[in-house]
Amino acid sequence: MAGRKGTDPVTLWLCRLPAAFARGLSPVVLALASHRKWPGPVACKGTDPATVGALPWLLAFARGLSPVVLAVASHAHANDGIPAPLPGTTAGDPQRGRAIVADRHVGLCLLCHTAPIPEGRFQGDLAPSLAGAGSRWTVPQLRLRIADSSRLNPATIMPSYYRTDGLTRVAQGYAGKTILSAQQIEDVVAYLSTLKDTP
Repeated sequence: MAGRKGTDPVTLWLCRLPAAFARGLSPVVLALASHRKWPGPVACKGTDPATVGALPWLLAFARGLSPVVLAVASHAHANDGIPAPLPGTTAGDPQRGRAIVADRHVGLCLLCHTAPIPEGRFQGDLAPSLAGAGSRWTVPQLRLRIADSSRLNPATIMPSYYRTDGLTRVAQGYAGKTILSAQQIEDVVAYLSTLKDTP
């Protein structure tokens, strides 16, 4: 570890990898790479030159990953949340978020969840009630669960509302598009965070 004091641990880890393995890294690790300020050759002193040469390739590839992977990776210290608002958004609006949750043509939330929305008829029971969501989860946790809950549970039936990669059976007109916009995600998070009372 000589000559690497204070270097980002992710950088150090990548520097130890042989180039061939580096090229097979998972998208999440590649995304991590895209959000690190590489300290330069000193951080990888004594490392296989091919590995060092692969780093720019890793960064370039990472930039093409889906928005949610990059958002999660940029906050890698949070294991189950996205601490910062999604890029390009303003503060979430709880009223707009409530409307999205209630709308069966936009959020579709009430197909599986119940929520303290009296006018919402025939609410679902396949997933936990949204009542008390603001007490059960923090804002960062809510953000990740809405953006892409499959990052926490690959077997979930909940849609990944802010993900475009790795999906199957996507209609051609929706390919490359997220279900909700980044701003809509923030609005829904703002609404759910107000739900402190459990039924």
